[in-house]
Amino acid sequence: MEIPLQITSRDFELTDAIKSEITEKAEKLDKFYDRIMRCRIVVETPHRHKHEGKLYNVQIHLTIPGREIIVKREPHEDLYVAIRNSFDAAKRKLEDASRLLRGKVKFHEEQPHARISSIFPEMSYGFIKTPDNREIYFHENSVVNQDFSKLKVGMEVRFTETKGEKGPQASSLTII
Repeated sequence: MEIPLQITSRDFELTDAIKSEITEKAEKLDKFYDRIMRCRIVVETPHRHKHEGKLYNVQIHLTIPGREIIVKREPHEDLYVAIRNSFDAAKRKLEDASRLLRGKVKFHEEQPHARISSIFPEMSYGFIKTPDNREIYFHENSVVNQDFSKLKVGMEVRFTETKGEKGPQASSLTII
């Protein structure tokens, strides 16, 4: 870390054992992801419930190149569990940020759009016309969550194109 670790407590005093636990976990994060520029930890007791007792909340504020990561987990009655849960979540968020920086994130292509150009209900199939004027066959079994009999010419749809026996075929046809 470029800026030394900051540990802050609100509403109570942290023991040396707690401070060393937090420091140890922060050092593990720094070894896991060596581009952390700043790490600030805030430990607080936000609520005092008669039935639940004292709850602890651990917030972690991380600064990495081009991004701020803030972790705030549900309060827990055991301070060590609250610390562990927050640092586990911080590690997952650092993994996600690392994948994003490396370009290892999967992007799902949006399904193409088309309009229903003709329907033959007696034979249980129809055709859709894509924006580039291609006609693609679809069968009534390709229609997702919709009754084939309710389809009308001109309806806009999304679809997945596959290769059929006689050319392109639409599967997973969804009404927009």
